[in-house]
Amino acid sequence: MCVHVAIPEPTSSDPAYNQRSLPPYLSALRSAGATPIIVPLHERQDRVATLLAGVQGILLPGSWYDVDPQRFGEDPIPECGEADAARTAVDELLLQDAFNLHKPILAICHGAQTLNVWRNGSLVQDLKTSVNHSPGREVVEAHPVRIAPGSRLASLLPRGEQAEPQVNSSHHQAIRAAGDNLLVSAISSHDAVIEAVELDAPGHFVLAVQWHPERTYTQSAFSRALFAAFVQAAVAWEPRRIEDSGAPA
Repeated sequence: MCVHVAIPEPTSSDPAYNQRSLPPYLSALRSAGATPIIVPLHERQDRVATLLAGVQGILLPGSWYDVDPQRFGEDPIPECGEADAARTAVDELLLQDAFNLHKPILAICHGAQTLNVWRNGSLVQDLKTSVNHSPGREVVEAHPVRIAPGSRLASLLPRGEQAEPQVNSSHHQAIRAAGDNLLVSAISSHDAVIEAVELDAPGHFVLAVQWHPERTYTQSAFSRALFAAFVQAAVAWEPRRIEDSGAPA
């Protein structure tokens, strides 16, 4: 079966950033057995809906933009960067489609923050801890994370992987309070910053991480396991009628 995964352009106004950041996501998806479908951020909603009708999974990538604090009831502080309204609008269309139809979701960095806020969670606007959570793209091991036992994320740790794997975080915002029905599945080992959340619904694969497994796909078995599990969930997905979905998971 040919599995298609929708991935929005990371930004609406920075082609250079998009050209630099998109290829690792696309390569990881293809290596895991999926065909990525790039969703332009300036398409009409009906065109986006048409694209979504042909995909079995949603990947929300990172972005150098921040999430607008007004979306979780706060005024922006000076350290908070600007938001990307076009990316936000497309992300919300993708999330609504995925939750209505129980399509699997993998959210990364900015995508994880967007998912959390969409589920009525909140964010730290600017991290101030002893841990450097944004050391740069070249740093593969920024800090270790402690993974919650029994979580979906824990089940993806390859045999022999260290109990607190090193991750390549690259963010200055972070999840403060997990959104509706989201469980915290990883925290930074040294400062307890939330590094991953997942949906508390065994039948619906929704996993969000603050680090960038697409950048370490070739050298990290854990990164490959994240993408493999996501794509396997997309393969197993079956169309679900909206009227049968009941209340939001």
